[in-house]
Amino acid sequence: MDNNIEERLLGLEAEGERDLRAKIWEESKKTWRIAFPSILFRVTSFGTLVVTQVFIGRISQLDLAAYALVQTILVRFVNGILVGMSSATETLCGQAFGAKQYHMLGIYLQRSWIVDTTTATILTPLFIFSAPIFKLLGQEDDIAIATENISLWFLPYLYYMVFSRSIQMYLQAQLKNMIVGWLSAFSFVLHVFLSWIFVSVLKFEIPGAMVALNISSWSMVIGAFVYVFGGWCPQTWRGFSTVAFTDLLPVVKLSISSGVMLW
Repeated sequence: MDNNIEERLLGLEAEGERDLRAKIWEESKKTWRIAFPSILFRVTSFGTLVVTQVFIGRISQLDLAAYALVQTILVRFVNGILVGMSSATETLCGQAFGAKQYHMLGIYLQRSWIVDTTTATILTPLFIFSAPIFKLLGQEDDIAIATENISLWFLPYLYYMVFSRSIQMYLQAQLKNMIVGWLSAFSFVLHVFLSWIFVSVLKFEIPGAMVALNISSWSMVIGAFVYVFGGWCPQTWRGFSTVAFTDLLPVVKLSISSGVMLW
């Protein structure tokens, strides 16, 4: 009898271990389902900037120094603010999706576009007047002047950051952000190819490198637009609505607090 009880206990223990492994495996799959596309998006987004820096380094040391200055100070500064503000979209969309108020995800996405685009527009003088700003900070005149040409090319990239971050959060709340990962990977490959064509083959130098950056970056956003507007999010996207222009103050407050916290 004691042997039977012991065998049963051992069987229950073995079954419990199998159940635990199965639960860990299931939870890991759920985690990576969300994490992997986000990792891929972050790595490839940063990778496009690095690739651009590599190709600009082949042009001249002055241009390389100017690009590095703009990218490490202005772009990262603005990106930190916009990523933080986009986390408000993640919070609101996640709450709406959990409450099964699916139509509100599209409204929150549009509100985030309004708030984040306004913020990005307010920050554009940093890129337009980069030369006097860097001179004021004590940078050498030749490098500061060179930054002005490069920083103006970053203006389309500035608005790319607005739409790419907010769409990623919107899709992530629905567990549909895998498309963002694949689109960002495609944009990275496209960027390498275009950079080689424009800089190494056609010798377009700075304009070629920056045009390649903007085309490849916006290809990801356009692909995401096609996915959202094309009917792959039928529950959460029901078209543009004037409702998005109402109740903006709570979104502004949450976006600002999130932006300050994560910046």
